[in-house]
Amino acid sequence: MRPTSRLLQNTRITLFTRVNCSLCDTAKNTIAKLADKKPFLYSEIDVMAPQNKTWKDVYEFDVPVLHVQRVLSKVNDDRKTLSNPKKLFHRFTEEEIEKAMKEVAESI
Repeated sequence: MRPTSRLLQNTRITLFTRVNCSLCDTAKNTIAKLADKKPFLYSEIDVMAPQNKTWKDVYEFDVPVLHVQRVLSKVNDDRKTLSNPKKLFHRFTEEEIEKAMKEVAESI
């Protein structure tokens, strides 16, 4: 079964990044190209921002990291319940992101 556009719209991609990171810039360009072709929810988290200390502790020396997740349910105040993330590290292609999106969309 192929994931439909509706399923992909329930896919959330989060990029963990930081300033002055050339790999992060490349990752952002790759994600932007994919966004022209496929619908998904997108957010970026700067791991060095003071409010993101939890993520800094996890990914400070690993960026860029991409979490691909499925939105399982929404709570009234815009919070979402998400699946466990499929993670991509450092260098990834559009095809690798699409494959992760498909795997997440088809998972239960």
